[in-house]
Amino acid sequence: MLPVAQLFLRDIPLLRPPGQADLLQILWCPYEHEPDYKPSTALFWRSAAEVGDILTTPPEPYEADYPGYVPEPCVLAPEAFTEYPNSLDLSPELQRMLEDWNRWQAAGASVDSSYAQYPRDFYSIHLGNAPGWKVGGWPPWGRTDPNPQFCAVCEARMVPLLTIASREWDGGEGHSWAPQEDQAAALAGSSYAGQNPSQPTRVEVGSTDNMQIYVCPTSPEHPHTDLIQ
Repeated sequence: MLPVAQLFLRDIPLLRPPGQADLLQILWCPYEHEPDYKPSTALFWRSAAEVGDILTTPPEPYEADYPGYVPEPCVLAPEAFTEYPNSLDLSPELQRMLEDWNRWQAAGASVDSSYAQYPRDFYSIHLGNAPGWKVGGWPPWGRTDPNPQFCAVCEARMVPLLTIASREWDGGEGHSWAPQEDQAAALAGSSYAGQNPSQPTRVEVGSTDNMQIYVCPTSPEHPHTDLIQ
């Protein structure tokens, strides 16, 4: 198993750990496993004060199915942001409203007139379902229609814990989600020392997809599940 993410409660208050835990460690196996042909994941809730014998350099796997399953070590810089649901999660009535250009104009939204023919695209690109690694947030549907996940123990509807993304932002107009310090590079499509700034972890799930990990809202000790989108 390889370390994929280490999240501290002090940095990400959205986490809801069990008991006195204040640290979440997420690992995966860098092989694709049947039946869904994706890395298998494991979650460990721990108390940071009780962690000892810390390795300065985690061991690397002797092999992996794909280079994109071996994360590049990097330090997270969490930031809070507001996103709206994927348009597929909205009711048919709200979806029709998104497609009404007159409503966007009446609301005074500063939407480029190039979206007049397909105003729903503006919502999908700039407002709904932010790309990138994130805790919580809305599911990144697209490969499938919305597919709710339910706890195998209590049957509660599970909630997103973490999105493991192949890209921090999309190309083209999707650069609006790039952090402020990366906006210039996103606009220019440039790289830092040969590395794409939209892929600092060098993780690539499937065909530049996302893996979303879900947990039970009633008990973090119930088994988690994951989904590729």
